[in-house]
Order: sequence, then C-alpha cells, then structure tokens
Amino acid sequence: METERKLELIQTLLEAKKAENIEVIDLRGRTPIADYFVSCSGTSNIHIKAIADGLLADGKAEGLTKDRVEGYAQARWVLVDYGDIVVHIFAREEREFYDIESLWQATAEKLDQSTQNKE
Repeated sequence: METERKLELIQTLLEAKKAENIEVIDLRGRTPIADYFVSCSGTSNIHIKAIADGLLADGKAEGLTKDRVEGYAQARWVLVDYGDIVVHIFAREEREFYDIESLWQATAEKLDQSTQNKE
C-alpha cells in the first residue's frame, strides 16, 4: 500500500476510535526513521488501548502490516510502527510532557534552514 493511502487509512481508523488531537508531521526527506509521524491522544488507559486495538485489527483487515508495537501494556504512550509511518497514541499528560510534535517540527525547521544556508 502506498504511503499516502496508508496515512489516510490510519487517520480514518484513529478518528473512528475517537482519538483526540490527531496531528501529522511530515518527515519526508528529513530523517530515515519514517516519512510521517502521526500523534494523537486518548482520554484514559482503556481508551488508549481501544485506539491501538482498533488501529491494529482494522488496519490489518485493510492490509496494513505493522513492524512493531511498544508501550501497549502500560497504555500511556503506545507506539505503532508501520515502517514509513509511526503512530504515537498518548495519554494527555505524556503528550504534553514529551511534546514530540514541537521537537520534530523544530528539527524540520532547522534542517530546512541548514539546507537553505548551503545553497
């Protein structure tokens, strides 16, 4: 499945499970880690697991193949790695504390500035 289609499907599946504050960070050409990070929040540990379960089960039914899942047992920050897309499902407190959106957006901006300075 092509990356753009996979991204749309992941967003749809997260919305179906009522994930909150879904954000997509475009990392294409900036890091070999992934093309996109998708971050969202759940309202409780049970909700976070339900989001992850829905993403994994419904995603598999649609042809998504995961590389790995981390943090499911604790359900405070669940990471689902689809290779070119990494999904982060956070508890609100963890999302605010780690603030990976700002970290990666700042990194992307610095990389853009660095590239422009070389030209």
